[in-house]
Amino acid sequence: MSLGRRRARRAIGVGLLAPGLVLVAPPGAGAAEAPAKPPEKQPGATARTLPRRAGAPAESPGGPCVHVVRNGESVSRIAVLYRVPRQRLIDTNHLARPEALRVGQRLTVPGCDRSRAGGRATAEAVTNPDGSLLALVGPRRVPTRLYLDVPELGPGAIDFIWPVIGPVVSSVGRRRSGWHAGIDIRAEEGTPVYAAAPGTVYFSGWARAYGRVVMLAHSSNFMTIYAHNLQNLVNVGDVIEAGTVIASVGRSGRATAHHLHFEIRHAGMVYNPLFFLPRRDLVMARDGEMPEPVEEDDEDE
Repeated sequence: MSLGRRRARRAIGVGLLAPGLVLVAPPGAGAAEAPAKPPEKQPGATARTLPRRAGAPAESPGGPCVHVVRNGESVSRIAVLYRVPRQRLIDTNHLARPEALRVGQRLTVPGCDRSRAGGRATAEAVTNPDGSLLALVGPRRVPTRLYLDVPELGPGAIDFIWPVIGPVVSSVGRRRSGWHAGIDIRAEEGTPVYAAAPGTVYFSGWARAYGRVVMLAHSSNFMTIYAHNLQNLVNVGDVIEAGTVIASVGRSGRATAHHLHFEIRHAGMVYNPLFFLPRRDLVMARDGEMPEPVEEDDEDE
């Protein structure tokens, strides 16, 4: 090899190694003017996908969202989060056992609202085909079915009496901070609480948010709930008649005023007790209309 050719090869080598000599773009050149060439894909190589944070939605333009199941989540909770019908979520993902989700499982969410995807569930509710609502109720955001219209239960309905007499300061439905599954009846501390219908004591004890609570199971798959009690006066398994004193009014649990929180449920569905109780001269309070109203954070399960 000639001396001139050896010198030329040595000069090229120095140029490739010298900082700024060959690799630096000319002054004023932007990234768009000198794009970096991507490395060529080697035969048989596969793309590396970074792990997605649990619970973060993955989505493609115009396509459905993908939700990654987190610990403690259920199909109902996810349906409320994305505002889609629970059954549609089940059908889309072919869930043979919707109650048995796995942490890390990826669910396709059809027609989800991307403005809310991956965010915290709010007070919105999902409307079911039967006219009921699926909403997150109480401070624990328990997925619950509510039927807010006048019920049509036919011969399965039973007669109820008022568990306590007083102004209704809050009814079933949406609040600013969530959904409420019963009516709140204001009464003085220690006022007797009566069983609204004959039945059997299903639960008598303490529950988060409810405080001291009594739950009665009735015929035709009805259940009544009496919460925030000062005292519970019955035990599990007791068989009682309508009008039996079962508790006294208090403010236990998540409550800021003395009142009774009262629920009527049928086959797990929450109904407005005002549609079942006898008509009377009723004082019905709306937000801000009653003096010293039960506060908005007095929410129950």
